[in-house]
Amino acid sequence: MTVMQTMPAATEDKPSRTDICSAAPRRHPRPDGQDRYTISEVAAFTGLSAHTLRWYERIGLMSHIDRSHTGQRRYTNRDLDWLDLVGKLRLTGMPVADMVRYAELVRQGDHTYGERRELLEATRRDVLARITELQDTLAVLDRKIGFYSERAR
Repeated sequence: MTVMQTMPAATEDKPSRTDICSAAPRRHPRPDGQDRYTISEVAAFTGLSAHTLRWYERIGLMSHIDRSHTGQRRYTNRDLDWLDLVGKLRLTGMPVADMVRYAELVRQGDHTYGERRELLEATRRDVLARITELQDTLAVLDRKIGFYSERAR
């Protein structure tokens, strides 16, 4: 499960807080500053289709994606991190509308931390309930497998 943490960001005036999207930062294909990916590169790296990436942008799940002088989308490492979080939220079963709402709250700024936390806490409760259901289902499967294993002997 994605762990949302905040860490101080280095600034000269005063430390601000930055939302860290995943528990362990993953390696990016290119270092920051050289991270301009085409939509096909992002599709290959994430496993998402170009159609899905364009749809995410259209519905507001992705913030504005930079464009080259020819109009080609150019994604950054930050965009890859965001897509990683979106993938984790999809795995939780969070509805797309809630993911879009979360993205809107992120764009609105730090004053939305409380709302973001509430949305993630509700999703966490749903995930825990699903885990309990899956554990119960696993126990039934284990009993059935045990029954058939004994009968096969």
